[in-house]
Amino acid sequence: MYGSWANRLLLVPATVWLLVMLVLPLLVVIIFSFGERGAAGGYVPAFTLEQYANLSARFTAFKNTLLLAPTGTLLCLLVAYPLAYFLAVKVQPKWKTLLLVMIIVPFWTSILIRTYAWIFILGGQGLPKVLGFLGIEGVRLINTPTAVLIGIVYGYLPLMVFPIYVSLEKLDKRLLEAASDLGSSPIRAFRNVTLPLSIPGVATGCMLVFILRVPDPSFTRRR
Repeated sequence: MYGSWANRLLLVPATVWLLVMLVLPLLVVIIFSFGERGAAGGYVPAFTLEQYANLSARFTAFKNTLLLAPTGTLLCLLVAYPLAYFLAVKVQPKWKTLLLVMIIVPFWTSILIRTYAWIFILGGQGLPKVLGFLGIEGVRLINTPTAVLIGIVYGYLPLMVFPIYVSLEKLDKRLLEAASDLGSSPIRAFRNVTLPLSIPGVATGCMLVFILRVPDPSFTRRR
């Protein structure tokens, strides 16, 4: 009996966290969705289906989100997996900590500062200007889907790298040795041993990137 109550008490912090950070915001959004917009802006309590009837006007936003979110997650995976594999399998142990810290250090800077840095790089005075000097004119990057995808990969790469790295780090190297002894090529051993065992890390990384950073479709609009 005591163990049962102890387990319930241990679940209290996580339960409260989920209720406050997930359930409550969803309830607020649902309530606001049935309200009306005031004459001076803001929310006016009401019960109307007008917002749902007007969903067709937001089709472009939904389409951009449904396209950019999985595309950004896939690109992040394509960049993160080779990096995580290199850190977990190829790098000597004495260098792993240093390289992992190098991945994290840029993200100690404020997200606002890093965002403005990318706005400058992708803006007219940044990369497009450099391409202009090289004879490539008319390239526009800022406020495009390409800029959004670059931001997703740059901003949330560690969230993809570390779960995959942990899965690969815990991989029993004897399995690869056994596959080699049985005549498997490195590619076949990777496909049949390494990749399946790293799927939990891949799934975790994809969920973190997809859920926590759904791109804002407004970034893709021309201004």
